[in-house]
Amino acid sequence: MYVTFHGHSVVKIKTGEYTILIDPFITGNELTDLVADNEKPDVILLTHGHNDHVGDTVAIAKANDTLVVAPFELAEYLSWQGVRTHPLHIGGAREFEFGKVKLTQAFHGSAYVTEDKEMIYTGMPAGILFTAEGKTIYHAGDTSLFGDMKLIGERHPIDLAFLPIGDNFTMGIEDAAYAVELLNPQAVVPIHYDTFPPIKQNPQDFKDLVKGATVHLLSSGAGIEL
Repeated sequence: MYVTFHGHSVVKIKTGEYTILIDPFITGNELTDLVADNEKPDVILLTHGHNDHVGDTVAIAKANDTLVVAPFELAEYLSWQGVRTHPLHIGGAREFEFGKVKLTQAFHGSAYVTEDKEMIYTGMPAGILFTAEGKTIYHAGDTSLFGDMKLIGERHPIDLAFLPIGDNFTMGIEDAAYAVELLNPQAVVPIHYDTFPPIKQNPQDFKDLVKGATVHLLSSGAGIEL
């Protein structure tokens, strides 16, 4: 399995047979190396309905008949746009042919803003536990620090965690470093920082605070083999 980071919260997972994209915010993301028209994933996983996470989901999914797995309300909304979806909800898991997906809680908001400035409520936000080929990846989505991260880590040994550090909208550096202690992953990658002025951060500060896990500071397009 090869896992790459592509700016903001965009993560790509390549297993032996499948390509999975998480939160494909590509168009309008100045930090990404991806081009939306070039992406042909088998699956898209979404943490919540904010525009900087849904991103190019509809265009990519409709062009490639990509399956989109998302929290129920968001999956329903996307299905109305002609997207093939599978709804999950927090605490629920499902074994797919490409791997196992389980949604965890996340403390944030979730709404999609249309071009007409209509705000569509898209249910509760979530984190994602993805397991394939004997490895588990945790993408926390957008969230604050919360105590049940310890429970997540105890019940699901995590090989690689993606945690937001941007502050303002999510955990900041200090809270994210404490989240690593609770989750106890083998390795961690900071995400959701530097994309917009309010979330500018120095990821080295995060690395300096983390104990007990390997921290990978990935540039856009860089990856890790698990």
